[in-house]
Amino acid sequence: MTRIAALSRRRFLQSSAAAVGASVALPAGLRPAHAAGKLTVGFIYVGPKDDFGYNQSHAEGAAALKAIAGVTVVEEENVPESNDVVNTMESMINFDGAGLVFPTSFGYYDPFIKETAPKYGKVRFEHCGGLWQKGDPQNAGSYFGYIGMGQYLNGIVAGHMTKTRKIGFVAAKPIPQVLNNINSFLLGARAVDPAITCQVIFTGEWSLAVKEAEATNALADQGADVITCHVDGPKVVVETAAARGAYVCGYHADQSSLAPEKYLTGAEWNWAKVYTDMVTAQMAGETIPNFVRGGLAEGFIKMSPLGPAVTEAARAQFEATKAEILKGGFAVIKGPLKDNKGNVIATEGQAFPEDDVALESMNYLVDGVLGSTS
Repeated sequence: MTRIAALSRRRFLQSSAAAVGASVALPAGLRPAHAAGKLTVGFIYVGPKDDFGYNQSHAEGAAALKAIAGVTVVEEENVPESNDVVNTMESMINFDGAGLVFPTSFGYYDPFIKETAPKYGKVRFEHCGGLWQKGDPQNAGSYFGYIGMGQYLNGIVAGHMTKTRKIGFVAAKPIPQVLNNINSFLLGARAVDPAITCQVIFTGEWSLAVKEAEATNALADQGADVITCHVDGPKVVVETAAARGAYVCGYHADQSSLAPEKYLTGAEWNWAKVYTDMVTAQMAGETIPNFVRGGLAEGFIKMSPLGPAVTEAARAQFEATKAEILKGGFAVIKGPLKDNKGNVIATEGQAFPEDDVALESMNYLVDGVLGSTS
């Protein structure tokens, strides 16, 4: 859908609301009807669609829907995790006739989706990364992938390629999904060499190029020679790390074109499958489950091709471990394991497989990760 640059949908809503002095939500009888066999799907991104990362991965998934007959896709980028997302959702519903909305950023769910969904009972709200719980709106749901498995595979390759036994992680915020990725990266590397440590630096923002560059340089200064990240747009991290001579493992999407010689592999989302399945179900009159998850085996995530620098030993362990993960039930977090404060996470014989919902409440960094969640 083409946008007039000078007037975004949320600015239009804000100005309209001010003009009429009332809510912008239209009465149910005035909302656009959903024609049989047709569906308008809305996508909302917290950043630009071409960020080489999180938002781009979702936009690529949205693009796949445009080939489905009867589906119209509307999109809005650079929507903050604030009441702006409510304005955007209501615009897509009331003006575009959206029957299925994907607000993709973590901070959109609570309170914004949870408060908006009950007002639009015939619309489905699907949120990425949140934890839908009993008592939340029935027309809302959360979906995510076990991408920690991808970071574990990143870690295996990093463990083979590091010479300093120091690897680095640039992270945005210490939410459970980010902590799981940090821990998985380190534990993958320690599957190669238990002496490896991982330094993590939190920037505090999903997208802040200056802090991402500073963090990457700081990691390189401390001797990290393989670096990965969990920020919305990994471009700065990838290019800065490569310029410092460090190897890079990617995240969200394929960033190999940014550092062809230094890119080892990457944990990528495969949202095209997820979105196609959900849209197909909605159009068939089926109910999308409130809680949807999947991993490598289900096609929710995929790995970037191994880069030219990857050794044969690294390739062999990578492929063997990937095959084990594809069988299902693979556990990265397993005992004996402590956090980096000395607390026991898992005892001998205890394991948390990838689909254990307890991992989505993770609040710790494992032993060997240098850094703090606060």
